[in-house]
Amino acid sequence: MIDLINKEIITFLSSIDIENTQAIKDKYTTSISEDLNKGHITTNVCMVAGSILKSNPKELAEKLKKKLIQLQCFEDVVSAGPGFINIFLKRKDFVSVINHINEIKDGYGKSNTGKGSKIQIEFVSANPTGPLHVGHGRGAAYGDVIGRILEATGHQVKKEYYINDAGRQIDILTASVILKLVRSDINNYFPKNAYKGKYIEEIANKLKKEIRVRYNLEQIIENIPQDSEEEIDKVIKNLKNLDQSSWNIAKTFSLKEIVSSIKDDLKNFKVYFDNWFNESSMGDIADSSSEISKSINKLKDAGHAYEKDGAIWLNTDLSGDDKHRVLIREDGRATYFASDVAYHKNKIDRGFNKLINIWGADHHGYIKRIEASIDALGSSKDKLVVKLVQFANLFKNGKKVKMSTRSGEFFTLKNLMDDIGPDAARFYYLSKQADQHLDFDIDLAKKDSKDNVFYYIQYAYARIVSLEKKVLENNFNDDINLNSIESNTYDKCDFLIHEISKYPDIIYKASNSLQPHIIIYYLRDLAQLLHSYYNDNHVLSESKENIQSIILCLSSVKQVLSNGLNILGISPINKM
Repeated sequence: MIDLINKEIITFLSSIDIENTQAIKDKYTTSISEDLNKGHITTNVCMVAGSILKSNPKELAEKLKKKLIQLQCFEDVVSAGPGFINIFLKRKDFVSVINHINEIKDGYGKSNTGKGSKIQIEFVSANPTGPLHVGHGRGAAYGDVIGRILEATGHQVKKEYYINDAGRQIDILTASVILKLVRSDINNYFPKNAYKGKYIEEIANKLKKEIRVRYNLEQIIENIPQDSEEEIDKVIKNLKNLDQSSWNIAKTFSLKEIVSSIKDDLKNFKVYFDNWFNESSMGDIADSSSEISKSINKLKDAGHAYEKDGAIWLNTDLSGDDKHRVLIREDGRATYFASDVAYHKNKIDRGFNKLINIWGADHHGYIKRIEASIDALGSSKDKLVVKLVQFANLFKNGKKVKMSTRSGEFFTLKNLMDDIGPDAARFYYLSKQADQHLDFDIDLAKKDSKDNVFYYIQYAYARIVSLEKKVLENNFNDDINLNSIESNTYDKCDFLIHEISKYPDIIYKASNSLQPHIIIYYLRDLAQLLHSYYNDNHVLSESKENIQSIILCLSSVKQVLSNGLNILGISPINKM
């Protein structure tokens, strides 16, 4: 019906001002109304057209109203307010959504609006220096669901994890494991800025089976400075110089162990990646044939990178960055930024139409320099979309949980899943707009009460499952049909019918805005309507004819709840 209405609107606009039709088309909306009492469908086209054409919107609304009435497709058409058109559907058309949902089932809400668009989403990408903690969980849930929503609207999506395996942090990890491995030989010496935590000891114990190495404390702490950062760097240098072969074995082993644990945790969290991209695969700046060297050379050849004070810099003026950025240091080492430049070139070369990066909020200042590099490499920064995810504060037993990988004091994502399950964890990570701070209360997530929105929605689904079972047991589902609802002899389900008709538009909006929390808000509202209906009406006391219609309607509500939960990566529960 919305397609029919929009077709008639375009014809109407073309008849009054064809030159401005496209401008109006780009701004107006036709959608399911928020308030059922004001009609089933509403459009603000006359208000928008009035503004653009400098015409009276109420007069335009009256003209369009007459055009729509002439179609004889609607129960009523009303002009309201400053140029709105509210449309009341005929009863049969209004309730037809029930059969439509029950026929196409999990296809309801899906579309091909993004057909032909090839999108890459890079998310999580936590340094492989320790297990994922609960802070990483929010970005994992958000990135995964963005991918699910985009796929549901027809986009071709590839999900990618960028493994930072070529930087200083991996050296710190390696040193930490080696020092735990030889701790009895070095009197348990451990640098202040080494990685701590039980997982380091676990990797070291596994490494014992792979490697035999001995050091003495004097060798490791020779010429060690007092500064904590300089201390760890010197320890790393000493360990490499003392036994490069053992260092390489320990580094490869430690990295493999961490990445394996990350993959296992994400699999249990229902997050899957199409590609795991290693930073090291782009090679070293010393190799002229490496991807990182080719990227820097392309920037230099195009005049966007230059040498100064022995370093190579990227000119980021065009992006509005506050200063130029170093690509290659004075000592010839590439910066993290240089690796990111090469990585984004690699993404673009793979032919993606859009690159979506899910970053922590602390990376806000990094956006402009990456945009500058994309433009400088001959592509368009408009291909890049960066969504920032704020940190999630975890509360348990009324107290804030600490999270620090370096200190070893952190609540892992695995701990959270063991505590409340992956579904509840995903739900609460997604329950608020990603760029807003989130306080995650574990105790609330466990409650079997209305205050726990996850439970509230799941209970709505389970209630319908239970009711369907009772109807089946009482043989009320023979010759099931919509006669009572369609003929309007039973209208108590109308608000539920109206609500489920909104679902495809909710998915479309979530896809366009990359905001999955609006699906949770919708499911919460739908669950509330279901619970209100269930509490106010004793379905099994109705006539057999009414029960047959009601159960068809509620089955479609159940299907929408299922579709909404599934797109969030959450399994609906049949019994609470």
